[in-house]
Amino acid sequence: MKLEEIKNRTQEASDYLVQSLEAGHSEVLTEYLGAIAKFHTYSFGNIMLIARQKPSATNVAGVRTWNSLGRFVRRGEKGILILAPMVGKKTKTLEETTGEGDEKNPQPQLYGFRAVYVFDISQTEGKELPQLTEVKGDVSGYRERLVKFVEARSIELCYSDKIGPAKGLSQGGKITLLSGMQPAEEFSVLVHEIGHEMLHRGERRTLTTKTVRETEAEAVGFVVCQAIGLDTGTAFSDYIALWNGDANLLRESLQAVQQTAAVILGGIAPEPAAVAAAA
Repeated sequence: MKLEEIKNRTQEASDYLVQSLEAGHSEVLTEYLGAIAKFHTYSFGNIMLIARQKPSATNVAGVRTWNSLGRFVRRGEKGILILAPMVGKKTKTLEETTGEGDEKNPQPQLYGFRAVYVFDISQTEGKELPQLTEVKGDVSGYRERLVKFVEARSIELCYSDKIGPAKGLSQGGKITLLSGMQPAEEFSVLVHEIGHEMLHRGERRTLTTKTVRETEAEAVGFVVCQAIGLDTGTAFSDYIALWNGDANLLRESLQAVQQTAAVILGGIAPEPAAVAAAA
């Protein structure tokens, strides 16, 4: 697949999101953020492609993977196109060597992409998959791991009843949470604030508006909470005006949200899940 076609496909997917927001269809943004939550281990471009082609997808894999799990794609189902990198080893020519006898030394390099097709679990049938532990309002374990994640980044975490009506404050190396919140609410607020710490404490802070920063942090919270099974409600349907139809800013923000959420989710994953993901 040519690079130009790859660029066009991924751009079309995110442009569709911009157009939907301009038309007032905020549920499309929620679908895309939901896709980031479900597929945070995929590249940003592939998340956009999956969300555009099958917004309802929850668990995608190739035919061989499904078959190895005892499930089979139903006849007539249409695959979801994603892009797989092609990596090969290029042998240096004599002219490219240093003259130290390394002309045969192969160098791994990315030389293109190829189209591959995956299928959502809803397009397959067969054995039931083992159920991973889902959190629906219960953040036991995740809260403790999130606190450790914050501490590991040398960020001070404290509690106060004097910051109200704010529920959390990020002050560059220090996060203050309102005392007395319920565990799930405290978890979501802490994710929001760590989103600020990771996204908005460097040069990027001066390049974004307060509205963009607040919405990016809130989007990180949405993605992480959805990924672990928390009920996120409908709060995100109100964030339409953030990008003002600016496709480039939207792509940059969503990419930053995806990458930040992926780091947080990797840091708070239960050990068995982390091992399985690495496999």
